[in-house]
Amino acid sequence: MHYLGLSHHLVALNFIITNFDKKSAWSSGQVKVTDTDFDGVEVRVFEGPPKPEEPLKRSVVYIHGGGWALGSAKISYYDELCTAMAEELNAVIVSVEYRLVPKVYFPEQIHDVVRATKYFLQPEVLQKYSVDPGRIGISGDSAGGNLAAALGQQFNQDANLKNKLKVQALIYPVLQALDFNTPSYQQNVNTAILPRYVMVKYWVDYFKGNHDFIQAMIVNNHTSLDVEEAAALRARLNWTSLLPASITKHYKPVVQTMGNARIVQELPQLLDARSAPLIADQEVLRHLPKTYILTCEHDVLRDDGIMYAKRLESAGVEVTLDHFEDGFHGCMIFTRWPTNFSVGIRTRNSYIKWLDQNL
Repeated sequence: MHYLGLSHHLVALNFIITNFDKKSAWSSGQVKVTDTDFDGVEVRVFEGPPKPEEPLKRSVVYIHGGGWALGSAKISYYDELCTAMAEELNAVIVSVEYRLVPKVYFPEQIHDVVRATKYFLQPEVLQKYSVDPGRIGISGDSAGGNLAAALGQQFNQDANLKNKLKVQALIYPVLQALDFNTPSYQQNVNTAILPRYVMVKYWVDYFKGNHDFIQAMIVNNHTSLDVEEAAALRARLNWTSLLPASITKHYKPVVQTMGNARIVQELPQLLDARSAPLIADQEVLRHLPKTYILTCEHDVLRDDGIMYAKRLESAGVEVTLDHFEDGFHGCMIFTRWPTNFSVGIRTRNSYIKWLDQNL
């Protein structure tokens, strides 16, 4: 099914990710589901069936998407994804119910995820859930992929937490806010579900910024050549060198000579690697865990993921880039009627298969 025919499903998506009827914790015959909190952060824990030959289980800390402002670990689409992961991987899945905009802003979402994960990694907590401390991964989709990447980098710089995570799996992650004119942003500027304007608005809202900046940021006025603060970072996402010709096609970089330096002065978070993991120092990327990145052709964020894969590879990290030509942003949670898309089922299966083989 072609993505461009999906625009009439935009209303359905908005309903899904803002659905106020959150699903209560429930347990099936195979998966035990409980709501609790880890160091004050709400989590939903999915305990898969034990394998007789494996007394200790694998585990994934999962972070849902929604532009840092929408979604929940408790809505049915994420509840069902985590249940499937727990059952198929015989694993413990910790889905983090981090606080959202406008209740909190950057970097509080990261703090919630880090706090919950640190708590979970305590030996006594892992023992309670029968989790193997050597087989734990971090994962998330979209804005959740952003938070997972930020967490991975933060743990990698902490001697007490380094090597605690075996893998990271990022699903169409959002990774940078310096260039809103990558080929995928240009190609998919008005596509349904996540058009460019909406993504830029999510960024501004994440930083509690001024909506007057949105139009200027769309044309990269915030990272123009006269904005000195952005100059050193621009090379780290030079897509003319990081992306293959099959991706760059006929698209040209949008680099303004004169822009609006006030944007970065008022929103320095734009240049913070905690919000934009793609612009982290090369040294920070070294020794990150084995990585899976899923990207979709019909997605403004496609090139964020491809560029991060390239930068990680250059830093010596083992990376699997799983690209879906017929994929669209958010597709992995669309696996049941009335939004049961073939590509949703295929992306989910591919993701879970990679986890099964590498975790």
